[in-house]
Amino acid sequence: MTAVSGQRPATAEPAVAGPGADEDLQTLFGESVVVFASLTGPAHLVETANRAFRTVLGQDRASVGVALAEALPALVGSDLIDHLDRAYRTGEPGTTRDVRITLGTGPHARDVFFDFSYDPRRDAGGTVAGIRLIGVETTQVKHAQRLMAEHRALLEQIARQAPLTEVLDGMARWIERLAPQEVLVSVLLADPDGRHLRHGAAPSLPDFYNRAIDGIATGEGVGSCGTAAHRREPVIVTDIATDPFWADFRDLAGRAGLAACWSTPILARDGSLLGTFAMYHRTPRVPQDNDLALTRVFTGTAALAIERHHIEQAKAAAEERARAAHEELTTAIRAEQQLRAEAEQRAATAAELATRMRAAAAAAAQSATPHPEHCQLGGAQGCAEAAEIKIADSWGDAAWGCPSHVEEAIINVRSVFIANEELGGLAAYLNR
Repeated sequence: MTAVSGQRPATAEPAVAGPGADEDLQTLFGESVVVFASLTGPAHLVETANRAFRTVLGQDRASVGVALAEALPALVGSDLIDHLDRAYRTGEPGTTRDVRITLGTGPHARDVFFDFSYDPRRDAGGTVAGIRLIGVETTQVKHAQRLMAEHRALLEQIARQAPLTEVLDGMARWIERLAPQEVLVSVLLADPDGRHLRHGAAPSLPDFYNRAIDGIATGEGVGSCGTAAHRREPVIVTDIATDPFWADFRDLAGRAGLAACWSTPILARDGSLLGTFAMYHRTPRVPQDNDLALTRVFTGTAALAIERHHIEQAKAAAEERARAAHEELTTAIRAEQQLRAEAEQRAATAAELATRMRAAAAAAAQSATPHPEHCQLGGAQGCAEAAEIKIADSWGDAAWGCPSHVEEAIINVRSVFIANEELGGLAAYLNR
């Protein structure tokens, strides 16, 4: 259901492939319409006609006794009238293809195409009295052939991951070529938060107009597109000059030469907003069934292209995050290895420095300790003997004692040795 001039319909479902899509294609392809009329006289007066002829032309215009040129003024000066005149004069049958006829007026006007065959009808005397005219409408056949070709090319673009701007721009141009009447297509893309719409593609709209609506908010009464995005349902404005939705944009639309705007939200499979698809017209217009079907077909295709683009963006972002994380991890590992090597080096240096400091401290302690008068090795009982010999151990401890206590210490304490300062100690021995 579609909102026309601000009326609120039921919520529209996301455009996806399925039975609905098949119905849209059936609407676009339609059924062949065959018209028949028996014409009489050189003015080609309608003598009899089938129901399809009267339905296509309208009961009043296809009345019996009305000249074909009067019933279809658009045919005046066309090849068909010329061919009918020739067939009436010569009695030779013929065929005319791709005859364009404008049906309806104003916003309801539409163009149709027919292939006509005509066969002179003779009276009892053999004189041409009229013409039997048979026409087969080819509008939807031509439309369907072009639609399928363009749609297939569009899907191929999406499959090969063409840039989204290229896909949307091409889609807009194709629809503008497919439409029987002038139409200007616009695709706006939703921000991630769904609150604003950004320019996506609008090859035929003026640049100043595209710049002005780039970034418009989604909301009730914000033109056709802002309202459609807010409601998540199509909004059809047939006359911008009078519709309240366009109050804030009426002057802008007037400068761009826009008189009608039909907007449909582009929805993802989960129902989230992807953007809007709009068809603008330079005159007030009411959409036909095939217009709405065409909109739904390409809105669904636009959703496919935009979702594919979002997937590729997310994939690229994930790959970039993974690459950055890998680089950070590599840098951290290298830094950790460097810090570990430096720590080990500092530990070795500190150990060496500590050893040297202990040795220096022991040497300083020894040099600072005066030579005692009595033996220091007598233990708790003490010893009154003279301190004659100095002994030391590998930890830097030293003491003076009498010969007997020194001998006892050497026997009972490992690594104790006699320190002979007069001989210069170990350094003197090494440099002997």
